[in-house]
Amino acid sequence: MTERVGEREHRYFARYYDRITQVAERRWLGAVRDRLVGELGGQVLEIGAGTGANLAHYRGAARVVAAEPDRAMRHYLRQRLDQAHVPVEVSAARGEDLPFPDASFDAVVSTLVLCSVSDLDRTLAEVRRVLKPTGRFVFCEHVRAPGVRGRIQDLLTPVWRRLGAGCHPNRRIRAAIERAGLVIRDIETFYPRPNFPVTVPMIRGVAVPADRRHAHPGR
Repeated sequence: MTERVGEREHRYFARYYDRITQVAERRWLGAVRDRLVGELGGQVLEIGAGTGANLAHYRGAARVVAAEPDRAMRHYLRQRLDQAHVPVEVSAARGEDLPFPDASFDAVVSTLVLCSVSDLDRTLAEVRRVLKPTGRFVFCEHVRAPGVRGRIQDLLTPVWRRLGAGCHPNRRIRAAIERAGLVIRDIETFYPRPNFPVTVPMIRGVAVPADRRHAHPGR
């Protein structure tokens, strides 16, 4: 395990995060995590690994690099390392500046992360850069809703950012994924319960580098 000192720390948010999400994890979020990451193989990078909620769900990876720039979050992430069934390396890397070579990962994972990165487009450009040509970007994120709900999210974002460690509930993440040169191969929009009304709808899916958009789904 390697670790570098991060630049951010949200102590109270990190301390209570697992308690806040425990009902959602039990009723729906744990199953979503398992579906997204359980069968991923090879070299896997998880950006914004948080308190390590995904770790127990990896079964097929040769190695997982769990990148989390928040020092307080990494404290709880390390406590979950014994739940992992695969080798895990902890990194303090930020999504906006990943210290990994081009085309070095078979998969990049993002779950409830892109709402809080400081630069969404730069983060997704980095995801695209470190993915192998045959790699996959798997994601589960909440996004801006259409219509009135979306306008309410816009109004609440300044306050919600303070409460949620930088979370922006009104980001148009699907469009940002596509701007980064990733082609969405599979996507689902859903409205899970329980969840905070400001953080729905959610999307989950898989995107691949644009230059392999015609590749066979099994590759």
